[in-house]
Amino acid sequence: MTFDFGHSTFDEPRFLWLVRHGESVGNVARHEAERQKSLQIESPHREPDVELSELGKEQAKKVGRWFALQTEKPTIIYTSPYIRAMETTQILVESAGFSRDEISIKLDERLRERELGVFDCLTKEGAMLKYPDLCDLRERWGKFYFRPPGGENWADVVLRLRSFIETDLSKLNGENILIVTHEVVIRCFRYILENLNEPEILAIDAASDVENGAITSYEFDAERNKLTLKLDNYLP
Repeated sequence: MTFDFGHSTFDEPRFLWLVRHGESVGNVARHEAERQKSLQIESPHREPDVELSELGKEQAKKVGRWFALQTEKPTIIYTSPYIRAMETTQILVESAGFSRDEISIKLDERLRERELGVFDCLTKEGAMLKYPDLCDLRERWGKFYFRPPGGENWADVVLRLRSFIETDLSKLNGENILIVTHEVVIRCFRYILENLNEPEILAIDAASDVENGAITSYEFDAERNKLTLKLDNYLP
């Protein structure tokens, strides 16, 4: 039995959970820069090395405690290789009481956050001041298709997720899968899994942020022969 995700099909997992990592020190630095109307986000780390904040660690523990109370448990966990996602995974697993002998944990670079290129560590105001022509082009094209120099657009993320689905998830018939990843990646998973178009996914994105530590989940519906959305941006 298979189901169709636009250009992709694969045997059904029973449950799929997408979890955004807990709050990171980078999130804190961005919020502070925006509050102060700064042009630059001050961070001593490159993007893959940004760690969880203390609040982010608590959020990861809450997700783990939520999983401990569920009847259905993940049998395989995939995580972005970025530090904040790996820390979230480790804390979640410990808090849930999962046995490392019973659950497989895999890193996959295709689950990393979207790369911002020349806009990295710039606030919106900083980007507009430093790269006004690029910002005008971004407004014209929209963020789904606009690719900053040295970075990715949303369509680029979709392409690497289609690869992940076809080469990995296609082998996981009947498994319960947990993916710990990043905000744009979760949006792009929804775009693929729900067969959405650009306006539909951007409307979802405009309505709310994906919260740190939030859960988006799908369950296989045998009658409809597809994964159906059960939880959207749920905070345990």
